[in-house]
Amino acid sequence: MTDVPAELTPRAQQTRAAIAAAALALFRERGYDATTMRDIATRAGVSTGNAYYYFGSKEDLVQEFYVLAHAEHLAASAAALAGEADLGARLRATVRALIDVSAPYHAFAATFYKYAAEPSSPLSPFSKESSPARDGSIALYREVVDGSTARMSREVRERLPELLWLYSMGVVLYWVHDTSADCERTRHLIDVTAPVAARLVAATRIPMLRSTVADLAQLIDDLRS
Repeated sequence: MTDVPAELTPRAQQTRAAIAAAALALFRERGYDATTMRDIATRAGVSTGNAYYYFGSKEDLVQEFYVLAHAEHLAASAAALAGEADLGARLRATVRALIDVSAPYHAFAATFYKYAAEPSSPLSPFSKESSPARDGSIALYREVVDGSTARMSREVRERLPELLWLYSMGVVLYWVHDTSADCERTRHLIDVTAPVAARLVAATRIPMLRSTVADLAQLIDDLRS
């Protein structure tokens, strides 16, 4: 990722935001492959060199999209979580908010996903480059858990946010391929599975299932390493 000054002037912040907005618009209009950095610079009204100063590549611009999308998701979730203590309802609201803020990018996501799905790609949500957005999302699911009245062991509470993030990634994969009107099938999937997830969390208080969660957490650690 291109190094840019940590403290940008207001004008520089405007320029950077304009470049990111131009890139997202072109990705949606032309697709990721057909869009060049020169195209992005022209749309943003800056030189190609200036575009490269703020973003070293199209991949960096996608990482910016991840960060911006997470900020939108965070804001959309805040209202949905306020005053709600049931874990299933909190999870449902948060994942539905993710689909809502992603809706304008559905067509782009369908063509772009082949890059994000490549394990070695820096655009993968599991990559080192994607860690800021990923860590932010896991922190949001920690808020989902900690703000609920659900009872669980310390071990489950510690690992559950990452498991819920993985669940949300599965929903996103389904959404990418959902051709139903307004992605209603995805919304139905969330409505059905979020309460089930909450019931499974409650069931982890049973010793046998508690060990299953531990095994799952160990599997995730093994895959990550």
